Amino acid sequence: MGMVIDGRWIDDDEKYRNPQGGAFVRAESVWRDSISADGSSGFKAEPGRYHLFLAPSCPWAHRTQIIRRLKGLEDVISATLSDRPRVRSWAYTQGIDDIQPGDSGVLELHEVYIKADPNYTGRVTVPTLWDREKKTIVNNESSEIIRMLNTEFDEWAANDLPDLYPEPHRSRIDELNDRIYETVNNGVYRCGFAKTQEAYEEYIGPMFETFDYLEDLLSKQRYLAAEHPTEADWRLFVTLIRFDFVYFSHFKCNIRRIQDYPNLWNYTLDLYQTPGVAEVVDIAGIKKGYYGGQSNVNPTGIVPTGPFIDLTVAHKRDQVKNAA
Repeated sequence: MGMVIDGRWIDDDEKYRNPQGGAFVRAESVWRDSISADGSSGFKAEPGRYHLFLAPSCPWAHRTQIIRRLKGLEDVISATLSDRPRVRSWAYTQGIDDIQPGDSGVLELHEVYIKADPNYTGRVTVPTLWDREKKTIVNNESSEIIRMLNTEFDEWAANDLPDLYPEPHRSRIDELNDRIYETVNNGVYRCGFAKTQEAYEEYIGPMFETFDYLEDLLSKQRYLAAEHPTEADWRLFVTLIRFDFVYFSHFKCNIRRIQDYPNLWNYTLDLYQTPGVAEVVDIAGIKKGYYGGQSNVNPTGIVPTGPFIDLTVAHKRDQVKNAA
């Protein structure tokens, strides 16, 4: 996978990624500053000042792309999607300001990290939130970025979206986020990148226990925590929309498909059909990024033709109401 050590890219990071027992270990995000509406955080919310480096296949980046679309912030915060195969880090043919592709015609994201900190050591991940004024990275933790997008740019938001982290439901949202991240969002990677049978089996069971739990929960209410989708719903959605297309086969998460859960599948369709969302779900890009870009899991790089799934069929969630 590769990473940056002391400002230099290294290709072999196996001892950092799978240190023991064959279990996949996700590195913590390093850049954790925040943008605030009043600038008290040191980074003031302003239109045109910030840029997101994203990738079509990455669910963590997809969270921020969806919230940016739903809030109507696309003219406020610019973004580029990785559009070239990864040789090292995420690769782009389009840069921003003085960060531009070199002679190769490609800008690799680790170059942005080194520009922000010439001595940087760590992963190079999307989303990466860049400050065009200070010429540095603000944050590369998706859960924190979506909360900034939720509240700090409201002055310029084109859409009046309900609060994604409403005060009365925060404890429940936090509880759901913790379980879903551990067993589902990151669980698929722990199964897919496991180096031993034991490491794989440690995580495959809890994943489907959570799916069973969610199936039951969604039989009683339309959304996870409130009467409208919250951040918990969108954090789950980015994994669900990839599951039957990729994780079921590529990551060996094949006990059941999401389509085999009536409530969970109709819930996925409900969120996908939210106005604006389908336009930022690139199924072909998702499949290409996983099957074609993870040679450690799929050495041939062959991207399967199927499955053929109609995401536009009518869902049945209108009749399910959340409890007051």
